[in-house]
Amino acid sequence: MLTNPNSDRVRSVRGLAQRPVRRRTGRFLVEGPQGVREAVRYAADRVVDIYLTPEAAARYAADIVDPARAAGLWLHEATPEVLAAMADTDAPQGVLAVVETHHGSLVEVLTARPSLLVFLTHVRDPGNAGTVIRGADAAGADAVLVSSSSVDIHAPKVVRSTAGSLFHLPIVTGLDVEATLTTLAAHGIRTLAADGAGTTLLPDADLTTAHCWVMGNEAWGLPQGIRARCDDVVRVPIRGKAESLNLAMAATVCLYASAGVVRFS
Repeated sequence: MLTNPNSDRVRSVRGLAQRPVRRRTGRFLVEGPQGVREAVRYAADRVVDIYLTPEAAARYAADIVDPARAAGLWLHEATPEVLAAMADTDAPQGVLAVVETHHGSLVEVLTARPSLLVFLTHVRDPGNAGTVIRGADAAGADAVLVSSSSVDIHAPKVVRSTAGSLFHLPIVTGLDVEATLTTLAAHGIRTLAADGAGTTLLPDADLTTAHCWVMGNEAWGLPQGIRARCDDVVRVPIRGKAESLNLAMAATVCLYASAGVVRFS
């Protein structure tokens, strides 16, 4: 039982909330039962340690503890004070895990002949990024692409916002926007810029062939130069009086429109 919230172990786990520490260690923090459960189910080979309070260990025995033990993972019981000291949130729900980072490659994604992708080009808000990853997972997208200028997908708030979807589909990070658009075109994948400046309405967009939704910054959208590089610029029609949709909502609407048309292999 871990009881000292000021121990070196606790400080090392807590440090994973900081990007430089994540980069140096190649590890990140997963908080809450849903995220930890999905890490154990889909990325057990990358789970370094799992920390639970005694109450959480009993509550999540079937979902987390038993599968983790079957996979030979390290489990550590800790007091609620220790969990609170490790966690990025005020209420860590009694369970968290340290997981090794994994960055897929664009080559691997394209080799699998994807039908539907989404590309986050300058997305800075952690909640938006995590929600887009979750929406892409739900809509059956083949992968999420993330530019080097976007938020770190292993930041605690992003990880929490994915609700475990981080472990369900390939995510390629650190991409150059211009080079990625060129590569997608070379592989026959159409790029659709999702932007309020679009002249093509979403119901009229051609979604019948392999394509990638290109999403811009929350505040200023996509630069004109990037829009010009894409095969089409598409906007979601606003039927009511709302001024606009936020980025995560717009991305989810676009992805689900694609999911209803594209034939997945």
